[in-house]
Amino acid sequence: MVYTFPEKEEGMSQTRTIASVGEVLVEFVSHRRNCSLELISDYSGPYPSGAPAIFLDQAARMGARTEMIGGVGRDGFGRSVVKRLNADGVGTRGIQFSENRSTGVAFVSYYDSGDRDFIFHLSGTAADQFETPFSLLDPAQTILHVSASSLGAETMRSKILAAVRQVSAAGGWITCDPNARPELMSDLSAVDAIHEVMDCSYCLLPSTSDLRFLFPDLSEEIAVNRLLDARAEIVVVKRGASGATVVGQGERFDFPGHDVNEIDPTGAGDCFCGTFVSLISQGVPLFEAGQKANAAGAIAVTRRGPMEGNSSPGEIKRFLESAKPKEFTA
Repeated sequence: MVYTFPEKEEGMSQTRTIASVGEVLVEFVSHRRNCSLELISDYSGPYPSGAPAIFLDQAARMGARTEMIGGVGRDGFGRSVVKRLNADGVGTRGIQFSENRSTGVAFVSYYDSGDRDFIFHLSGTAADQFETPFSLLDPAQTILHVSASSLGAETMRSKILAAVRQVSAAGGWITCDPNARPELMSDLSAVDAIHEVMDCSYCLLPSTSDLRFLFPDLSEEIAVNRLLDARAEIVVVKRGASGATVVGQGERFDFPGHDVNEIDPTGAGDCFCGTFVSLISQGVPLFEAGQKANAAGAIAVTRRGPMEGNSSPGEIKRFLESAKPKEFTA
């Protein structure tokens, strides 16, 4: 069965723009594992990054019309991100260049266990100092994706919530990756903001860790049912290396993980979400959208850099033709 974004009125054009409001930044990745970001190490970067930007880069690669709203400094870091987004077809009219603030920066290092340490430099940078040009989009024809990690920054939170309320009130559609990173979510008002966004989302894409963070006293099944009993029509549970589950209007599809050589998992969830939302916005059947998103997420972890693992439809097709899926385990 095909699930796509419903139209507000019969006969309305199905050409929608997928947009996101949030952080645009660069990332540096430590080559040294288990260093806790406190030991001298070689780093790679600057890699274009920011969860909303990674998401939209992949959505554009999959054929969607997109628009990014955020801020960068008028410096080398900012130019590198915007250049990359432009090259991959992302609309960047909503990205503002600051003359007196630098581009946001993140540093990440990994442990052998797969855990990560992040240090974010966002507050006071161009990443959270921008205006939202509401005239840039037609809210009724917008699919607004919220990467909820962006709600951890107080200055961005109000801009994102204003956009969510405007799009939702106009009959546009909200999708949300709860992306509840503890290092960005220490403010309880950010958690309240996540729940507000989730309560008006058509499609929710939590990871298993997001569900545990948001519903610590509920089983996964009960948590998913609670989301479906609210506004959501589609819930996707991202399971990392174990695959994914897609639930929508009485149907469920379980996708096993793929056996790949993991180098850098950062951005894989955003790549998954960008693939899935882009495809269902184009009317692709739910099973196919989930299968390809699951493959895109697997491809993403095989390359260093949060946006470097984003993939094209052709690459995903070739991957699936030669893939060796694991046995599914929830």
